[in-house]
Amino acid sequence: MSYADTALLVIDVQESFRQRPYWQADDLPDFVDRLQALIDGAKARGIPVVQIFHVDGDDHFSLASGYVRKLEEITLEADAVFHKSRHSALVGSGLDVWLVENGIRKLIVSGIRTEQCCETTTRHASDLGYDVDYVTEATLTFPMTHASGTVFSADDIKKRTELVLSGRFARIATVEDALASVAIRSAA
Repeated sequence: MSYADTALLVIDVQESFRQRPYWQADDLPDFVDRLQALIDGAKARGIPVVQIFHVDGDDHFSLASGYVRKLEEITLEADAVFHKSRHSALVGSGLDVWLVENGIRKLIVSGIRTEQCCETTTRHASDLGYDVDYVTEATLTFPMTHASGTVFSADDIKKRTELVLSGRFARIATVEDALASVAIRSAA
């Protein structure tokens, strides 16, 4: 029997976002392809896949809305599911306790939005001592307009996130790199 000291976090990959005015499906096919490859690869290696949903008082993010469910394009049977109401998945969700109880020391981060909950969770996890692989290609975000009027594309935002995380809070990894680096140990 073997186990991994790694967990894959699938953060906020939920239908709630499709209801937001900034939703764009331009990058969705590539995101779905890369995220599904990451999920399938994790499952094949015995890496627990943890699904995290954002829940708050917003109509589309409330449990009563019916939108707090996985994106329909993704196939996922999570090993654990958590609900969060903060940007970091490690605040008030119970995820932190689950990680410790399961001997997890390394996290692979994926999900929606690149620069918000995915980045915040990565920084928080790093500060708590976790090794983190940030898989940008398995994250999704949308263009944003700065107060100056400058529009930052999703690609611009992803590059900025990689810039600030790389070597400080995480290793920026492809799907293949993240899966290849998982340490599998024999259970005693």
